[in-house]
Amino acid sequence: MSLPDYEGWACFVAVADGGSFTAAASSLGLSKATVSKAVSRLEASLGIALLHRSSRTVAVSTAGAGLLDEARAMVAAAMAATEAARGDRIDLSGPIKLAAPMSFGIKVLGPPLAVFLERHPAVTVDVMLSDARHDPVAEGIDLTLRIAPLADSSLLARTIAPVAASIIASPAYLEAHGTPRHPLELARHRLIGYGHRDRILPLHFSREGEEATVIPTGPMFTNNGDIMVPLLVAGGGVAVLPEFIAREEIAAGQLVPILTDWSLPQSFLHLLSPPTRLRPARVRALSDHLVDSLKLSCTGRDSRDSAG
Repeated sequence: MSLPDYEGWACFVAVADGGSFTAAASSLGLSKATVSKAVSRLEASLGIALLHRSSRTVAVSTAGAGLLDEARAMVAAAMAATEAARGDRIDLSGPIKLAAPMSFGIKVLGPPLAVFLERHPAVTVDVMLSDARHDPVAEGIDLTLRIAPLADSSLLARTIAPVAASIIASPAYLEAHGTPRHPLELARHRLIGYGHRDRILPLHFSREGEEATVIPTGPMFTNNGDIMVPLLVAGGGVAVLPEFIAREEIAAGQLVPILTDWSLPQSFLHLLSPPTRLRPARVRALSDHLVDSLKLSCTGRDSRDSAG
């Protein structure tokens, strides 16, 4: 059995991701001719065309598209093994791709990333903030923060901390419309919907064996909590939000938690990474740093407390 043509696979991935042999050669630090020969050699050994070439364009073939994710994983694993072997002998350097939910990234991620980058100035972090569900393997993402139940997956997951949520409203709204004493009373209020997929996702409350379910029927629904905060402060209604989104407004008394003797289902902050356990030292370092610092943030302490 012949060994895999790692150079050929790496060149194929670089051409597919860069869109041209010129871009691939630049990213790999090789000549265009070397990249072209490596891909042609790989295609000849496989007996299939991975790329369609013309005088102006290069496109991934159907066969190549079917192998691209596996090829990326192979190249990433080889690079990770190399970097892991020398990681203890050199300063951390190189890029890291990090994905996180929009509101969480805006409200929480800044301080811990600032601490990490100050410690490791040769590392660069590409942060993607989005409430869309990412595919870390297909998108080449090293680390993904997610606040949601985890589906069965081959991804490696580290559970960082619980994420508290509260049902909140402004004092002015409660004075005008009354303060609910039971979740079912929310049906008479302007209950603003918040979620990522299902507009009518029910809210489940529990208290000492008693349960109540409420479906938001208010005048607004959004998949981003930041837009809700000024609406709530202005007296626009009632909403369930993660506490990190409205922490400052709650502390200032602009928003008030209600129904505090009732519990909502617990959510958790997770850190996901692709299935290979061989990761560059810089990625392992950021993973450990985020777990430690975000655990403090989720419990209400400033992550900068861990800078020393």
